[in-house]
Amino acid sequence: MKKNVYFIGAGPGDPDLITVKGKKIIEESDVIIYAGSLVNPMILSCAKESAEIHNSASMTLEEVIEVMKKGVFNGKLVARVHTGDPSIYGAIREQMDILEDIGISFDVIPGVSSFTAAAAALKKEFTLPGVTQTVICTRMEGRTPVPEDESLEKLASHGASMAIFLSVQNISDVVQKLTVHYPIETPAAVVEKASWNDERIVIGTLADIAQKVREANITKTAQILVGNFLGDEYDLSLLYDKNFTHMFREGIKTQ
Repeated sequence: MKKNVYFIGAGPGDPDLITVKGKKIIEESDVIIYAGSLVNPMILSCAKESAEIHNSASMTLEEVIEVMKKGVFNGKLVARVHTGDPSIYGAIREQMDILEDIGISFDVIPGVSSFTAAAAALKKEFTLPGVTQTVICTRMEGRTPVPEDESLEKLASHGASMAIFLSVQNISDVVQKLTVHYPIETPAAVVEKASWNDERIVIGTLADIAQKVREANITKTAQILVGNFLGDEYDLSLLYDKNFTHMFREGIKTQ
């Protein structure tokens, strides 16, 4: 059943990385509210000429909800467009709870997150056999606090692949906290504006990544990736091992 409001993950930046479903909703929507500080405006190039478009970068939560309410009560389809995947640092829960309280139906269309786009830019895989099977998505505390049990120092103790959002402006502090557990020679990379035309990549280790990022003058819109998944040593997957059987393939018998 069609909803009144759709929260859409617009992807990391490349307009072609929005889902087919998300693009269709934008094409059909009468009212579009997009996170203008991060969403590539080209995402909205498919909107119909009559669409009412609002940039939420300068709006409060109350103003966003008011636009949604007005649109829905006038029988219009409303698209709320967020960057990446809206379930990660999208601040959508507070919007959805209000809509639910006032009886407005909504749905969420997932999108490609910047952390997966960053891995794609680097041509790396977060979950390498023999290296790690865990990915931690986190951020350093800033104006938004982080629970004490989720401090970078504690998370680093797992030695997992790590994707750190919203923290590149504090890269030196990030490195200091990570090296409580990660060896200083651990590979690290920073991807600025992953998938955008002006994407930039900085590769190093925890020993030098902060200096390299400062020299590149990268201060926002970037992912910090850390872990041995960025290296070249790993085990081959059992999934394609000729001696490994599963429900779709029998093992190859050897004489």
